[in-house]
Amino acid sequence: MNDNPHQLVLDLPVRCALGAEDFIVTDSNAAAVELIDAWPDWPHQALVLCGPEGAGKSHLSNVWRLRSGALVPAAAELDDDWVRDFSGAAPLVIESADRSEINEKALFHLLNLAKEREFHILFTARQLPGSWSLTLPDLRSRMRALPLVEIMPPDEMLLQSLLVKLFDDRQLPVSPAAIKYLARHMDRSMTMAVRIADAVDRAAWSASGQRLKTISRDMVSDVLVSLMGNEER
Repeated sequence: MNDNPHQLVLDLPVRCALGAEDFIVTDSNAAAVELIDAWPDWPHQALVLCGPEGAGKSHLSNVWRLRSGALVPAAAELDDDWVRDFSGAAPLVIESADRSEINEKALFHLLNLAKEREFHILFTARQLPGSWSLTLPDLRSRMRALPLVEIMPPDEMLLQSLLVKLFDDRQLPVSPAAIKYLARHMDRSMTMAVRIADAVDRAAWSASGQRLKTISRDMVSDVLVSLMGNEER
């Protein structure tokens, strides 16, 4: 059996994103990638990109930021003075809009300003807008009416491709069996994939300072059990 990890690289589209990293496209995120690619021909001045932690929201929003020249103000900075001083000369990315203590009045005015001055806003969130704890009825109805695209948790195909890339970046000679095992048993999160690759990298060095020639399925199984055990404590 050939243990070259490259034999598991799947023929999937990629999007250049954060520095040298690539964003791998599968059914789980294709709709979100299509949204980013469609800019500036968006159906509305503001849109919501929604998905669980580690699904790639920040990755894709950064792709859009680099393409559009968008500003990324902290949600806590958005108050009436900020909105009043904002010229509307650049698009905006507002990250984690559902988890931040946003000034609702300022956000409502910002949505009006986007329509008036024709700039775009990309919101990212874990929860659908209907679940946000908004108290202003007008803002709540406006946010619920915005076009929405969801990123689903990474599927097995995406996780395999991501793991191959992460191990290859670290020059870890991982076996195909190990890649398949991890993709089937790990939490479906890009964040977890990075944690696993880092943990395997540390475990691959022997006490004598020699690196293992092949990362086996048994080894990654032990690493995964250790990571899951640490999370439960």
